[in-house]
Amino acid sequence: MNAKLIFKTIFLIVILLLLVVMGMHNTSTVVFKLPPFLPKPVDLPGAYMYFAFFAVGVLTGTILTAGGGKKGSSGGKSKSDK
Repeated sequence: MNAKLIFKTIFLIVILLLLVVMGMHNTSTVVFKLPPFLPKPVDLPGAYMYFAFFAVGVLTGTILTAGGGKKGSSGGKSKSDK
């Protein structure tokens, strides 16, 4: 297994643990206002807000890193074919 993959997995688990701890201890409601996109303020428990912002961050990171596949050699010929 790749060490980089293990590090990323442990990092994600730690972040998820922090999300759970924040959700358990921040149960009061939070008012979220975003006038250009939401006509009315959103009033939800803090745990839902943390989860929503985390989900947006994960989706953003996934979109930014998606599609970075390996590129082939130019012209499709290797050095030994020449």
